[in-house]
Amino acid sequence: MQPPDESGRQLHLVPSEPEGYPTLQTPFHDLDEYVRLPRMEGLVLSPDGSRLVTQVSTLNADGTKTHTALWEVYPTRARPARRLTRSAEGETGAAFTPDGDLLFTSARPNADAADDENDKKTPALWVLPAGGGEARIVASRPGGVHQVKTAQRSPAVVFTTRMLPRAADGAADDRLRALRKEKKVSAVLHEGYPVRYWDHDLGPDSPHLLGWHFRAGDDVARSVEVASLSVEHLKVSDLTPTPGQALLEAEFDLSPDGTFVVSTWLVPTGRGASRTQLVRIDIDTQQRTVLVDDVDADLGAPVISPDGALVAYRRESHSTPTTAPRITLELLDLRDPDAQPRRLVDDWDRWVTCHQWLPDGAGLLVVADQDGRAPVFHIDLADSPDGTVTQLTHDDHVYSDLQVAPDSSVVYAMRASYLAPAHPVRIQLVADENRPRGTVTVLRAPAAPPTLPGWLTEVRTTAGEGDDAHEVRGWLAMPDGATATDPAPLLLWVHGGPLSSWNSWSWRWNPWLMVAQGYAVLLPDPALSTGYGQDFIQRGWGRWGKDPFTDLMAVTDATVAREDVDATRTAAMGGSFGGYMANWIAGHTDRFDAIVTHASLWALDQFGPTTDMAFYWGREMTPEMALENSPHLAVGDIRTPMLVVHGDKDYRVPIGEGLRLWYDLLSSSGLPADDDGTTVHRFLYFPDENHWVLTPQHAKIWYQVVSGFLAEHVLATGTPELPETLG
Repeated sequence: MQPPDESGRQLHLVPSEPEGYPTLQTPFHDLDEYVRLPRMEGLVLSPDGSRLVTQVSTLNADGTKTHTALWEVYPTRARPARRLTRSAEGETGAAFTPDGDLLFTSARPNADAADDENDKKTPALWVLPAGGGEARIVASRPGGVHQVKTAQRSPAVVFTTRMLPRAADGAADDRLRALRKEKKVSAVLHEGYPVRYWDHDLGPDSPHLLGWHFRAGDDVARSVEVASLSVEHLKVSDLTPTPGQALLEAEFDLSPDGTFVVSTWLVPTGRGASRTQLVRIDIDTQQRTVLVDDVDADLGAPVISPDGALVAYRRESHSTPTTAPRITLELLDLRDPDAQPRRLVDDWDRWVTCHQWLPDGAGLLVVADQDGRAPVFHIDLADSPDGTVTQLTHDDHVYSDLQVAPDSSVVYAMRASYLAPAHPVRIQLVADENRPRGTVTVLRAPAAPPTLPGWLTEVRTTAGEGDDAHEVRGWLAMPDGATATDPAPLLLWVHGGPLSSWNSWSWRWNPWLMVAQGYAVLLPDPALSTGYGQDFIQRGWGRWGKDPFTDLMAVTDATVAREDVDATRTAAMGGSFGGYMANWIAGHTDRFDAIVTHASLWALDQFGPTTDMAFYWGREMTPEMALENSPHLAVGDIRTPMLVVHGDKDYRVPIGEGLRLWYDLLSSSGLPADDDGTTVHRFLYFPDENHWVLTPQHAKIWYQVVSGFLAEHVLATGTPELPETLG
């Protein structure tokens, strides 16, 4: 498969080689080569539009962890990308100041600090001057520096850090942390909920938002270790004293003039539940004002307009047992204290995932899932106060990290699909003699896309009958050489979420690794998937074991009807909600030869109260819904060999789900353990991994064990040889 050319033309979704063409060796044929592939993410544009910076992750020398570096990508394709930073600890969080200095966060050693300070390995804020020279540290906090935001027209910066509740400043925070470490105390006394989030325990510290406003002649605050960015000094203030968990996973934006922040603010609502408000925080006075308090929704992703007068944000309505959530884009006038939010393009049935203002404030560019892709759209506010939508890109990719040029002529973005991992591109906003509006140009990235071991196509079919008939689609990754006389075994992959879509490249769940072994990998979007309208989501709401299951079986039927797919050799697998569906499939059909279930929901009555955000799932998962849709109730009907995979640090789907599933398979399934304890089932357990299994060495083991299990039961190759590292 050839990579896209610089014009950004869409790749043909057909076999790239004739029948019988010899299989090329690619990085997907060797796990060591695969984990070494560079991985790009994120994109920031300098205020003058002349510089683009992205982040590239690579493997360290011994292959046990990744580290990141910042690279500059040239907007005009005039030169190849160049590396800007280099350290063993890596650099992230790039942000430009108005003068073009590049800020970033890193735990790299500070040459001017004491050895014991560098031993703490917490990320600090660094600056790489626009005029050249060595990077130098700007600020450090005991709780680290995270989520850096800069103002467009003012030398102001805000970032998050974590502080202990008794600490009034950085020095006190440092002393209390040292005390806990010295006394070997890890206990946390909670007063509220949640106590865990995804893969980490919360407390005793909490996120704070710090603001800096650069002013000549101001005294340097002593609560942080600082150095001058240029000729000015930093005025530091804690914008959010005693916030509790209000800034958990906060999303915020800094006004272009650097005078205020608009942020999400988590507020408890009783009975263990919470919701997010939208607040305004003044940089100089630290005054916090509630902008929007919507009791029926969570608010997020605020983006302030270029003139500081408006803020666009996402509203996600609270679900009920019978009604799915809906995401809409809202607009609020910040100049009028009595203003009410107004909804943009209310009749547009898509969920916005990314949005940015045009420099003149006359509209926004947004990204939304659509039909297995995520195009860029233009919302024009000039002719209609509620906006009109125009689709700008029409290829098979997902766009993110929109960065609009100051003259509005182009927008830069990261683009990805199942044909190529994330890479930077330029999209024409104003037509010229060579490029129509919407033309995509692929920029010269730090790394070329890897050669694929196959080709990509789509499967579309009709599920249901009569008034219930609807289309179900999915991507199908096929191995080179699959033909009617030599069809490929099918591997059905079910996505997580469940409010999600198989529409973009994933390094963790990458179909091409299985395609390289000869499998046809089906990536379908059943009911509950995003990008097909609100009704498509609603159809599966509270009905996990019904409409999503029937959709999956319908698209599987359509796929195995192909001559180049072998209907007699099939397997199914999924993670998170996809793991739930794998478990449900195991108890409701014997059509598959093997099933892999990763980080999966098994007993819904157990899962609901023990997951990290129980109140969210409780809105949909009533006792009746859990009873009707819980896979564990069909354990006696499971007659398919299953590989269970779970990480102990997974708090979204706690390890109890995997432990109970494993015991139930051995004691109560249709394929129980023999009297001597032998079983066809397997349990791959990671004591130190979370929901995703992220470290390179464990990701390799994951694929090695999964591949061996599938080969044993689908390809009938016999008992697999396990990796030596498993002991």
